[in-house]
Amino acid sequence: MSDIPFELLGGEPAVRQLVDRFYDLMDLEPAYAGLRALHPQTLEGSRDKLHWFLCGWLGGPQLYVEKFGHPRLRARHLPYAIGIAERDQWLACMNQAMRELGLDASISARLAESFFGTADWMRNKGA
Repeated sequence: MSDIPFELLGGEPAVRQLVDRFYDLMDLEPAYAGLRALHPQTLEGSRDKLHWFLCGWLGGPQLYVEKFGHPRLRARHLPYAIGIAERDQWLACMNQAMRELGLDASISARLAESFFGTADWMRNKGA
């Protein structure tokens, strides 16, 4: 059995489902309003980019890199004020999406830890 998160999740369709639920929640839940405000009015481009990025980040095909080159995550996010509140909203939204999709607890915990490290690294303001 594979230990690659991309495969453990169920491949590209499962990653798309997770990303879609994440953005649906961001759009619907008042608790994520601050996070939503950092995004464009329409989320289609954001959905695609996160899907392509996560496929590669999780050990699957490097779709984002093929389309745009190196992700340069921190540099691409510098125009947006990302502090602890924004980080925590992103993580809460993703954790809720994983819960609602019924992901296995062990893979959810593993992903939550990895997501935290990346989200915390994206912070570019003090609070």
